[in-house]
Amino acid sequence: MVDEPVKTLEQAIIEQLKTVIDPETGADVWRMRLVENLTVEANGQVTYRFRPSSPFCPIAVSLAQMIKSAVGQVPGVTGQTIEVAGYVRAELLTQLMNRDA
Repeated sequence: MVDEPVKTLEQAIIEQLKTVIDPETGADVWRMRLVENLTVEANGQVTYRFRPSSPFCPIAVSLAQMIKSAVGQVPGVTGQTIEVAGYVRAELLTQLMNRDA
């Protein structure tokens, strides 16, 4: 059974992700399923995968930064671990996003 405070924090993160809009499509990153495998620990640590809409997405870096910033603004989030997948520079972007995470 999922702890209620964890479920509440997860829901707050999802609501915040719905405010991050992909400028190419005008849709939010949650609805587009660009954020996957969202996991929230009791200590506020958040883990998720960011999958850009294409391997050569020209705005992948800025979208990843917007997502990280949005998640970081949610009260109760103490840290983030981000995996980037399905992108030509996924490993490099993963390293970049997890600096000072």
